[in-house]
Amino acid sequence: MRRDIRLRLETLQNRNPKEALLSVESATITGVTVLTRFTASKKGKLIGFGLLVVLALAYAGWRSLSPQKIEHMPSPAASAQQAHAELSGSIRFVAGASQLAMLHTQSLPLTPIPLSEQLSARVTYDEEVTARIGVSFSGRILALKVAPGDAVTLGQVLAVIDSPDFGTAYADLNKARADEKRKQLAVKRAKDLVPGEAISTRDWEAVQADYAQAQAETARAEQRIKNLNPHGLKIVGQQVSLASPLQGVVTERTASPALEINPNLAAPLFVVTDPKRLWVSIDLPESLLSKVKLGSVVTIQSDAFPDQTFTGKIIQLGQTINPNTRRANVLARVDNPEGKLLPEMFVRASVLQADGQGVRVPNQALITRGLYAYVFVEQAAGDFTLQRVKPIKRGVDFSYIGEGLRGGERVVTKGALLLEAEFLASLGEKQ
Repeated sequence: MRRDIRLRLETLQNRNPKEALLSVESATITGVTVLTRFTASKKGKLIGFGLLVVLALAYAGWRSLSPQKIEHMPSPAASAQQAHAELSGSIRFVAGASQLAMLHTQSLPLTPIPLSEQLSARVTYDEEVTARIGVSFSGRILALKVAPGDAVTLGQVLAVIDSPDFGTAYADLNKARADEKRKQLAVKRAKDLVPGEAISTRDWEAVQADYAQAQAETARAEQRIKNLNPHGLKIVGQQVSLASPLQGVVTERTASPALEINPNLAAPLFVVTDPKRLWVSIDLPESLLSKVKLGSVVTIQSDAFPDQTFTGKIIQLGQTINPNTRRANVLARVDNPEGKLLPEMFVRASVLQADGQGVRVPNQALITRGLYAYVFVEQAAGDFTLQRVKPIKRGVDFSYIGEGLRGGERVVTKGALLLEAEFLASLGEKQ
């Protein structure tokens, strides 16, 4: 190759005698021949230096793309398998390890899957077991027998009220009854005189009319008493014993001693309800109206009891759409045996699908590595296994797992990230 270069240069020199002769030396670097020195004119030196730089750069690029370099690069499939292998296994802590105090596990069962994210809802009284007790008469409270929070039975006295209305009503009733009795006797006497024509027909008819009027007045007085006392309260003179119409708990009381009362009060004197039965008013989006039916199961969660879920059923579907929120109001009945939920409490509601189940897992328990999700499952005290799962529905706070958990496993719900760090450290991975 060195000889070919010299021959080409001599040919150029013969064609252009004005150019100085070039003496060329060659060097071989790992199998590549490059020009190392030019001796001739100044122009020849510059050309030789530039050619040397170009050849050096070409050699460096060829080395970077050499087959030896490429075959050491792992394929994407191999990288995914390696990452999966690194997140497989178990970690165990000795009894009393400080890490165990920072972990919380919970047995998570299979549950139905909700139709959507949790919806805003409000707890209200169950009107079927609630009595708002007011009065249909005027008077003044003489004594209060119960306080808010007291449990009452059917017919138990809540307050004693002095009502002149009842005094007047009973006086009118007694007068009407006396007048009726007097006119009844007059009719009886006149009836005996009619056959002997001792009384004229006109007088006989007048006596009968007076008696009919007395009967009507008595009936009016009795009806007034019933209107004043529709629930059959116990009345002694003009003192009325206001009693509870059902068994429950006094949740509200606006009555106070010596309070003047009348039928036009803005609020009831007492509210008695059964706290073990409540309604939940749910704001349902229009898009879910076709999916919600009477009897659909609803789960309720409250900030007051974040670890507890309450269950109810839809009992009434909304018939109108709120023009401001574009949502329909749906009522669900919820059993509250322990009395934890309270009326007017704001809660979150989820309407469940009719079919399909998954394991409801807090998002803080999920560990995401690339495209895969994992959870730690407690196999025994201090022994945790990393388990790959597949979420089928993700929410803001919770996700539902369709594969990887059967239900009933004890999953690490708090401290999963700490456990992951300990697990990776045990594998020797640098974070």
